[in-house]
Amino acid sequence: MRVLVTGASSLIGRGVVDALTTRGDDVVGFQRSAVAGGAARSVAGDVRDRDALDRAADGCDAIVHLAAKVGVAGDWEQYRSVNVDGTDNVIAVARRRSIPRLVHVSSPSVAHGGEPIVGAGAAPPVTGRRGAWYPESKAIAEQHAAAASSDELGVVVVRPHLVWGPGDTQLVGRIVDRARRGRLALVGGGRALVDTTYVDNAVDALVAAVDAVGPAAQCAGRSYVVANGEPRPIRELVEGMCAAAGVEFAPRDVPLAVATRVGGVIERVWPRLPGRFTGGNPEPPLTRFVAEQLGTAHWFDPRPAAEDLGWSPVVSIDEGLARLACWFAD
Repeated sequence: MRVLVTGASSLIGRGVVDALTTRGDDVVGFQRSAVAGGAARSVAGDVRDRDALDRAADGCDAIVHLAAKVGVAGDWEQYRSVNVDGTDNVIAVARRRSIPRLVHVSSPSVAHGGEPIVGAGAAPPVTGRRGAWYPESKAIAEQHAAAASSDELGVVVVRPHLVWGPGDTQLVGRIVDRARRGRLALVGGGRALVDTTYVDNAVDALVAAVDAVGPAAQCAGRSYVVANGEPRPIRELVEGMCAAAGVEFAPRDVPLAVATRVGGVIERVWPRLPGRFTGGNPEPPLTRFVAEQLGTAHWFDPRPAAEDLGWSPVVSIDEGLARLACWFAD
Protein backbone atom coordinates (compact mmCIF):
# COMPACT_ATOMS: atom_id res chain seq x y z
CA MET A 1 0.00 0.00 0.00
CA ARG A 2 1.22 3.52 -0.77
CA VAL A 3 0.26 6.00 1.95
CA LEU A 4 0.50 9.78 1.91
CA VAL A 5 1.16 11.22 5.39
CA THR A 6 0.66 14.97 5.76
CA GLY A 7 2.41 16.63 8.69
CA ALA A 8 5.02 13.90 8.48
CA SER A 9 7.66 15.84 10.42
CA SER A 10 5.49 16.16 13.56
CA LEU A 11 5.95 13.93 16.62
CA ILE A 12 3.09 11.62 15.62
CA GLY A 13 3.79 12.00 11.91
CA ARG A 14 7.35 10.73 12.23
CA GLY A 15 6.07 7.74 14.16
CA VAL A 16 3.40 6.94 11.57
CA VAL A 17 5.92 7.21 8.72
CA ASP A 18 8.34 4.87 10.52
CA ALA A 19 5.63 2.36 11.48
CA LEU A 20 4.20 2.14 7.96
CA THR A 21 7.64 1.93 6.38
CA THR A 22 8.77 -0.75 8.82
CA ARG A 23 5.86 -3.00 7.93
CA GLY A 24 6.57 -2.64 4.21
CA ASP A 25 4.26 0.14 3.01
CA ASP A 26 5.45 2.71 0.47
CA VAL A 27 5.19 6.05 2.29
CA VAL A 28 5.15 9.59 0.96
CA GLY A 29 5.86 12.15 3.67
CA PHE A 30 4.37 15.60 3.01
CA GLN A 31 5.40 18.49 5.24
CA ARG A 32 6.68 22.07 5.10
CA SER A 33 10.29 21.00 5.71
CA ALA A 34 12.28 18.96 3.22
CA VAL A 35 12.87 15.80 5.27
CA ALA A 36 10.58 13.21 6.87
CA GLY A 37 12.75 10.48 8.31
CA GLY A 38 11.88 7.00 7.14
CA ALA A 39 9.69 8.04 4.20
CA ALA A 40 10.38 6.36 0.87
CA ARG A 41 9.70 9.77 -0.65
CA SER A 42 9.68 13.15 1.09
CA VAL A 43 7.80 16.06 -0.44
CA ALA A 44 8.05 19.61 0.86
CA GLY A 45 4.80 21.51 0.59
CA ASP A 46 1.89 23.23 2.31
CA VAL A 47 -1.56 21.67 2.69
CA ARG A 48 -3.02 24.97 1.49
CA ASP A 49 -1.42 24.25 -1.90
CA ARG A 50 -3.82 21.79 -3.54
CA ASP A 51 -1.60 21.25 -6.58
CA ALA A 52 1.37 20.25 -4.40
CA LEU A 53 -0.84 17.84 -2.47
CA ASP A 54 -2.18 16.38 -5.70
CA ARG A 55 1.29 15.68 -7.00
CA ALA A 56 2.31 14.03 -3.72
CA ALA A 57 -0.82 11.82 -3.74
CA ASP A 58 -0.12 10.33 -7.16
CA GLY A 59 -0.47 6.55 -6.92
CA CYS A 60 -1.49 6.53 -3.26
CA ASP A 61 -4.02 4.12 -1.76
CA ALA A 62 -4.55 5.95 1.54
CA ILE A 63 -3.97 9.31 3.23
CA VAL A 64 -3.24 10.04 6.88
CA HIS A 65 -3.95 13.74 7.36
CA LEU A 66 -2.00 15.07 10.35
CA ALA A 67 -0.91 18.51 9.16
CA ALA A 68 -2.42 21.31 11.26
CA LYS A 69 -1.74 24.65 12.87
CA VAL A 70 -1.67 23.96 16.62
CA GLY A 71 -1.27 26.09 19.72
CA VAL A 72 -3.10 29.22 20.85
CA ALA A 73 -1.14 31.99 19.07
CA GLY A 74 -2.35 33.51 15.82
CA ASP A 75 -5.53 34.86 14.30
CA TRP A 76 -8.58 33.08 12.94
CA GLU A 77 -7.46 33.33 9.32
CA GLN A 78 -4.23 31.46 10.05
CA TYR A 79 -6.06 28.57 11.73
CA ARG A 80 -8.88 28.51 9.19
CA SER A 81 -6.61 28.46 6.14
CA VAL A 82 -4.45 25.58 7.41
CA ASN A 83 -6.93 23.46 9.33
CA VAL A 84 -10.12 23.97 7.33
CA ASP A 85 -8.89 24.79 3.83
CA GLY A 86 -6.06 22.29 4.19
CA THR A 87 -8.51 19.52 5.10
CA ASP A 88 -10.78 20.48 2.20
CA ASN A 89 -7.77 20.21 -0.13
CA VAL A 90 -6.92 16.74 1.19
CA ILE A 91 -10.52 15.61 0.62
CA ALA A 92 -10.54 17.06 -2.91
CA VAL A 93 -7.26 15.34 -3.78
CA ALA A 94 -8.48 12.01 -2.39
CA ARG A 95 -11.57 12.25 -4.59
CA ARG A 96 -9.64 13.32 -7.68
CA ARG A 97 -7.11 10.50 -7.28
CA SER A 98 -9.82 7.93 -6.39
CA ILE A 99 -8.07 7.18 -3.08
CA PRO A 100 -10.46 5.01 -1.02
CA ARG A 101 -9.00 5.51 2.50
CA LEU A 102 -8.61 8.73 4.48
CA VAL A 103 -7.67 8.97 8.15
CA HIS A 104 -8.34 12.48 9.42
CA VAL A 105 -6.54 13.32 12.68
CA SER A 106 -8.59 15.60 14.91
CA SER A 107 -8.58 16.45 18.64
CA PRO A 108 -10.90 15.75 21.59
CA SER A 109 -10.88 19.51 22.17
CA VAL A 110 -13.36 19.87 19.29
CA ALA A 111 -16.10 18.55 21.60
CA HIS A 112 -14.95 20.19 24.84
CA GLY A 113 -17.13 23.10 25.91
CA GLY A 114 -15.61 23.63 29.34
CA GLU A 115 -17.61 21.02 31.22
CA PRO A 116 -16.10 17.77 32.60
CA ILE A 117 -16.02 14.76 30.25
CA VAL A 118 -16.24 11.50 32.18
CA GLY A 119 -16.13 8.20 30.32
CA ALA A 120 -17.82 9.64 27.24
CA GLY A 121 -17.49 8.70 23.61
CA ALA A 122 -16.60 10.97 20.70
CA ALA A 123 -19.32 13.61 21.01
CA PRO A 124 -20.14 15.76 17.94
CA PRO A 125 -17.83 18.73 17.35
CA VAL A 126 -18.84 22.03 18.95
CA THR A 127 -18.57 25.20 16.87
CA GLY A 128 -19.19 28.86 17.63
CA ARG A 129 -16.23 29.47 19.95
CA ARG A 130 -14.64 32.89 19.93
CA GLY A 131 -10.91 33.19 20.49
CA ALA A 132 -10.19 29.45 20.82
CA TRP A 133 -9.23 29.21 17.18
CA TYR A 134 -7.50 25.84 17.27
CA PRO A 135 -10.49 23.78 18.52
CA GLU A 136 -12.89 25.90 16.46
CA SER A 137 -11.01 25.31 13.20
CA LYS A 138 -10.43 21.64 13.97
CA ALA A 139 -14.14 21.19 14.74
CA ILE A 140 -15.12 22.61 11.36
CA ALA A 141 -12.44 20.55 9.62
CA GLU A 142 -13.70 17.39 11.31
CA GLN A 143 -17.25 18.11 10.20
CA HIS A 144 -16.05 18.46 6.61
CA ALA A 145 -13.99 15.28 6.80
CA ALA A 146 -16.74 13.10 8.26
CA ALA A 147 -19.28 14.44 5.77
CA ALA A 148 -16.94 13.51 2.89
CA SER A 149 -17.22 9.79 3.61
CA SER A 150 -18.99 8.13 0.68
CA ASP A 151 -19.33 4.97 -1.39
CA GLU A 152 -16.01 5.83 -3.05
CA LEU A 153 -14.09 7.37 -0.14
CA GLY A 154 -14.06 5.95 3.37
CA VAL A 155 -13.14 8.61 5.97
CA VAL A 156 -12.46 7.89 9.63
CA VAL A 157 -11.72 10.59 12.21
CA VAL A 158 -9.28 9.79 15.02
CA ARG A 159 -8.88 12.11 18.01
CA PRO A 160 -5.71 11.25 19.97
CA HIS A 161 -5.92 12.75 23.45
CA LEU A 162 -2.96 14.67 24.95
CA VAL A 163 -0.17 12.83 23.15
CA TRP A 164 3.24 12.83 24.83
CA GLY A 165 6.53 10.97 24.76
CA PRO A 166 10.21 11.35 23.86
CA GLY A 167 10.80 14.30 21.57
CA ASP A 168 7.53 16.02 22.51
CA THR A 169 7.92 19.80 22.54
CA GLN A 170 4.25 20.63 23.06
CA LEU A 171 3.19 18.98 26.33
CA VAL A 172 6.36 17.57 27.91
CA GLY A 173 8.60 20.34 26.59
CA ARG A 174 6.48 23.14 28.03
CA ILE A 175 5.99 21.44 31.39
CA VAL A 176 9.71 20.79 31.82
CA ASP A 177 10.67 24.29 30.67
CA ARG A 178 8.31 25.95 33.16
CA ALA A 179 9.42 23.66 35.98
CA ARG A 180 13.07 24.54 35.30
CA ARG A 181 12.25 28.25 35.45
CA GLY A 182 10.19 27.87 38.63
CA ARG A 183 7.04 28.93 36.81
CA LEU A 184 5.04 25.71 36.87
CA ALA A 185 1.42 26.15 37.97
CA LEU A 186 -1.40 23.62 38.26
CA VAL A 187 -4.99 24.71 37.74
CA GLY A 188 -7.16 23.49 40.60
CA GLY A 189 -4.13 21.87 42.17
CA GLY A 190 -3.97 19.38 39.30
CA ARG A 191 -6.76 17.31 40.81
CA ALA A 192 -8.73 16.92 37.56
CA LEU A 193 -8.74 13.35 36.25
CA VAL A 194 -7.52 13.12 32.66
CA ASP A 195 -6.44 10.44 30.24
CA THR A 196 -3.43 10.87 27.97
CA THR A 197 -1.87 8.97 25.08
CA TYR A 198 1.70 7.75 24.90
CA VAL A 199 2.95 8.56 21.41
CA ASP A 200 3.55 4.95 20.31
CA ASN A 201 -0.06 4.12 21.16
CA ALA A 202 -1.30 7.09 19.10
CA VAL A 203 0.82 5.92 16.16
CA ASP A 204 -0.54 2.39 16.43
CA ALA A 205 -4.11 3.74 16.47
CA LEU A 206 -3.58 5.66 13.23
CA VAL A 207 -2.02 2.66 11.51
CA ALA A 208 -4.95 0.54 12.68
CA ALA A 209 -7.33 3.16 11.28
CA VAL A 210 -5.60 2.99 7.88
CA ASP A 211 -6.26 -0.76 7.81
CA ALA A 212 -9.81 -0.53 9.14
CA VAL A 213 -11.25 2.27 7.02
CA GLY A 214 -12.74 1.94 3.56
CA PRO A 215 -15.92 2.99 1.77
CA ALA A 216 -18.00 0.21 3.35
CA ALA A 217 -16.21 -0.04 6.69
CA GLN A 218 -17.96 0.12 10.06
CA CYS A 219 -15.77 3.07 11.03
CA ALA A 220 -16.39 5.13 7.87
CA GLY A 221 -17.86 8.53 8.65
CA ARG A 222 -17.33 8.09 12.39
CA SER A 223 -15.06 9.72 15.00
CA TYR A 224 -13.05 7.94 17.69
CA VAL A 225 -11.15 9.21 20.72
CA VAL A 226 -8.00 7.22 21.45
CA ALA A 227 -6.08 7.37 24.73
CA ASN A 228 -4.20 5.10 27.12
CA GLY A 229 -7.32 4.21 29.10
CA GLU A 230 -5.58 5.16 32.35
CA PRO A 231 -7.19 8.32 33.78
CA ARG A 232 -4.94 9.96 36.38
CA PRO A 233 -4.85 13.30 38.18
CA ILE A 234 -3.01 15.92 36.15
CA ARG A 235 -0.72 16.52 39.14
CA GLU A 236 0.47 12.91 39.08
CA LEU A 237 1.18 13.01 35.35
CA VAL A 238 3.04 16.32 35.48
CA GLU A 239 5.09 15.16 38.47
CA GLY A 240 6.04 12.01 36.56
CA MET A 241 7.19 14.04 33.56
CA CYS A 242 9.27 16.33 35.77
CA ALA A 243 10.84 13.33 37.47
CA ALA A 244 11.67 11.81 34.08
CA ALA A 245 13.43 15.05 33.09
CA GLY A 246 15.20 15.36 36.44
CA VAL A 247 13.70 18.77 37.27
CA GLU A 248 12.20 19.90 40.55
CA PHE A 249 8.44 19.57 40.88
CA ALA A 250 7.28 22.58 42.91
CA PRO A 251 4.10 23.90 41.28
CA ARG A 252 1.89 26.74 42.40
CA ASP A 253 -1.81 26.05 42.86
CA VAL A 254 -4.16 28.31 40.87
CA PRO A 255 -7.92 27.90 41.47
CA LEU A 256 -9.90 27.13 38.30
CA ALA A 257 -12.10 30.23 38.59
CA VAL A 258 -9.04 32.46 38.93
CA ALA A 259 -7.20 30.72 36.08
CA THR A 260 -10.21 31.12 33.79
CA ARG A 261 -10.54 34.83 34.50
CA VAL A 262 -6.83 35.49 34.22
CA GLY A 263 -6.59 33.37 31.05
CA GLY A 264 -9.31 35.45 29.45
CA VAL A 265 -7.41 38.65 30.19
CA ILE A 266 -4.04 37.28 29.06
CA GLU A 267 -5.31 36.03 25.71
CA ARG A 268 -6.67 39.51 24.91
CA VAL A 269 -3.62 41.56 25.92
CA TRP A 270 -0.75 39.19 25.05
CA PRO A 271 -0.62 40.00 21.31
CA ARG A 272 -0.36 43.72 22.16
CA LEU A 273 2.46 43.47 24.71
CA PRO A 274 6.00 44.55 23.77
CA GLY A 275 8.53 41.80 23.24
CA ARG A 276 10.37 42.64 26.45
CA PHE A 277 7.33 41.46 28.40
CA THR A 278 6.58 38.33 26.33
CA GLY A 279 10.17 37.28 25.72
CA GLY A 280 9.32 37.17 22.03
CA ASN A 281 7.02 34.19 22.61
CA PRO A 282 3.79 34.45 20.57
CA GLU A 283 2.14 31.80 22.75
CA PRO A 284 0.45 33.28 25.86
CA PRO A 285 1.19 31.29 29.05
CA LEU A 286 -2.53 30.85 29.72
CA THR A 287 -5.87 31.30 27.95
CA ARG A 288 -9.44 30.70 29.06
CA PHE A 289 -9.64 27.54 26.96
CA VAL A 290 -6.35 26.16 28.30
CA ALA A 291 -7.48 26.85 31.88
CA GLU A 292 -10.69 24.89 31.27
CA GLN A 293 -8.71 22.02 29.73
CA LEU A 294 -6.33 21.86 32.71
CA GLY A 295 -8.94 22.30 35.40
CA THR A 296 -11.71 19.91 34.36
CA ALA A 297 -11.85 16.13 34.06
CA HIS A 298 -11.72 14.63 30.59
CA TRP A 299 -11.39 10.93 29.95
CA PHE A 300 -13.14 8.72 27.45
CA ASP A 301 -14.70 5.34 26.68
CA PRO A 302 -12.01 3.20 24.97
CA ARG A 303 -14.41 0.54 23.66
CA PRO A 304 -15.50 2.08 20.31
CA ALA A 305 -11.91 2.33 19.02
CA ALA A 306 -11.16 -1.20 20.23
CA GLU A 307 -14.25 -2.64 18.58
CA ASP A 308 -14.22 -0.78 15.25
CA LEU A 309 -10.52 -0.14 14.67
CA GLY A 310 -9.15 -3.27 16.32
CA TRP A 311 -6.82 -1.12 18.39
CA SER A 312 -5.81 -1.08 22.02
CA PRO A 313 -2.85 0.63 23.74
CA VAL A 314 0.20 -1.49 24.50
CA VAL A 315 2.49 1.00 26.29
CA SER A 316 1.27 1.92 29.78
CA ILE A 317 1.75 5.36 31.30
CA ASP A 318 4.33 4.00 33.74
CA GLU A 319 6.27 2.34 30.93
CA GLY A 320 6.00 5.55 28.90
CA LEU A 321 7.42 7.59 31.75
CA ALA A 322 10.29 5.12 32.07
CA ARG A 323 11.02 5.49 28.35
CA LEU A 324 10.83 9.26 28.71
CA ALA A 325 13.37 9.16 31.54
CA CYS A 326 15.74 7.10 29.38
CA TRP A 327 15.35 9.60 26.54
CA PHE A 328 16.20 12.55 28.80
CA ALA A 329 19.17 10.62 30.20
CA ASP A 330 20.49 10.01 26.69
